[in-house]
Amino acid sequence: MTELALPSSGTESSSESVAQIDTRDYVLDIVIPVYNEEADLPGAVRRLHRFLFDEVPYRSRITVADNASTDTTLEVARQLARELPDVDVMHLDAKGRGGALMAAWLSSPADVVAYMDVDLSTDLAALMPLVAPLVSGHSDIAIGSRLVPSSRVVRGPKREFVSRSYNLILRGALGARFSDAQCGFKALRADVARELLPLVADTGWFFDTELLVIAERAGLRIHEVPVDWIDDPESHVDIVATAVEDLRGCWRIGRALATGALPVRELQASLGREPLVPGVPRGMVGQLVRFGLIGIASTLAYALLYLVLHPAVGAQAANLTALLLTAIGNTAANRAFTFGIRGRADAARHHMHGLLVFAFGLAVTSGSLFVLHRFDPTVGKVAELSVLVVANLVATLARFVALRRVFGAHARLT
Repeated sequence: MTELALPSSGTESSSESVAQIDTRDYVLDIVIPVYNEEADLPGAVRRLHRFLFDEVPYRSRITVADNASTDTTLEVARQLARELPDVDVMHLDAKGRGGALMAAWLSSPADVVAYMDVDLSTDLAALMPLVAPLVSGHSDIAIGSRLVPSSRVVRGPKREFVSRSYNLILRGALGARFSDAQCGFKALRADVARELLPLVADTGWFFDTELLVIAERAGLRIHEVPVDWIDDPESHVDIVATAVEDLRGCWRIGRALATGALPVRELQASLGREPLVPGVPRGMVGQLVRFGLIGIASTLAYALLYLVLHPAVGAQAANLTALLLTAIGNTAANRAFTFGIRGRADAARHHMHGLLVFAFGLAVTSGSLFVLHRFDPTVGKVAELSVLVVANLVATLARFVALRRVFGAHARLT
């Protein structure tokens, strides 16, 4: 048994403890963060220990991370570590699940670090599917998800509603693509953890969400595992207080991403992440979807502006004005949401390239109007608009290719 006693900062440890830990060769380190869990801890550790011995082919250990318990949790953990091999204890003076996980993961000698809640609500049969893609190098992070269709979940309607609402907020506000931020069943490669964790500010319940949002923005591959999950009826989580803190965290992380305060591109560069398949750019499918949604909104705005302006200024002037205004908005939206470029750096250059693409679109649409009026000078607004929408589709394809080159060059330079 090796015990690592850390102060509240989580940045110092005894040299003797570190030396002992570093000599052991572990593939997997599962952290159980605990606060006043003296009753549930023994059963959870013994059950997990037996499962690792029987079912997991990797050298594994369990780390109990006690964060400022006021009952006998720390003494119980020490007794378990004396009783069972490959069970270690870490003590922190400050509360906070995120802080406990950060300290334990950063000091771990294992190749893959993971965590699960002490109630073991997630069926342990999902552990190998969670860990195997990380051991093989296929993925960077793996999470259990209670919200994918093949998961089987038993919990009350209030928690179900809160969980789904929260993840819907993450998708809408932060553009998250992972399905379940708060399931207490996650793992990541240790080399990724060492680069990623210093960017995570939260030490409480929002820790999981912040970790995943930053990882996703940096282009890391997140593997989701459907789980069988049974709610612990004796869980004492304050849902309302946790939800409020999570919403505050969403606002903070969203603002940091929008202002460029989070160096996600530097993280991506330091990890050396490249497209997974040669010739297939990273995020192409997601970019196409976001570009398409912005394109639909732009087309609707263009059609509305054209119909409003046409009676006053005529077809060509209405087309020019509507196309120019929507092109500026389209470039700004694609810059921020399709290609994830935040801040003012190179914004003028990007809009200049957007105006060049606008000039091409203007030539296509104006040319289409000219040809239409040449063949039928009495054509109505509906026919004009139909031709313009088709011409805009051609211009939109050219816009995606051109903007992807412009913003892709920006990403390589930064």
